Amino acid sequence: MRILVVEDDPLIGDGLKMGLSQLGFVVDWFRQGREGLAALSAAPFDAVVLDLGLPGMDGMDILSAWRQGGQDVPVLVLTARDALDDRLRGLDAGADDYLVKPFALSEVAARLRALIRRRHGQTSNRLSHGRVSLDPVARTAWLGEVQLELTARELALLELLLSSKGRVLPRDLIEEKLYGWGQELESNAVEVYVHHLRKKLGAGFIRTQRGVGYALGEPA
Repeated sequence: MRILVVEDDPLIGDGLKMGLSQLGFVVDWFRQGREGLAALSAAPFDAVVLDLGLPGMDGMDILSAWRQGGQDVPVLVLTARDALDDRLRGLDAGADDYLVKPFALSEVAARLRALIRRRHGQTSNRLSHGRVSLDPVARTAWLGEVQLELTARELALLELLLSSKGRVLPRDLIEEKLYGWGQELESNAVEVYVHHLRKKLGAGFIRTQRGVGYALGEPA
């Protein structure tokens, strides 16, 4: 899942980028308010971590601009403003959740996963299709009772497909979900990951919609 982080503190921003990346998220980090404002419309982010005290443009103004512009991506506000009135203003401006600094990385990750589940209408953290199941928290997947040996990107693609049941995902969208800005992408990377998953889960598990993209096929 791809996350936008808008945070000007270099220690916090770098910690979020590195920590969330190690937990399986694809993370893009911006320090300036106006850069963060524009970034949300430039890529298919699944959720946002937004600081309020930003240079160039206040986080509350960014949040209001996103909501007024029709952006419905879940936003987790991180801030040192711990007064009740500040929290209420953030929620009323369109924040989906609110976390006061200092915070634990594990809680940020858990709240992001909950926001993304809610957006997709999922009630359980475990994703499944037939005999294939995936635990996004533990970053593990199974075929029946057998744990699968998957690379980080194979696991990310499987999670994306399982959370998008009933949808055909264009190749370009898959690339944008699996790779952040500045990450090197080989021209046939998506096809390679699809090929590897089919070998491990069955040839019919991922369906190719010719000229469109990929979707879940027959349950393994």
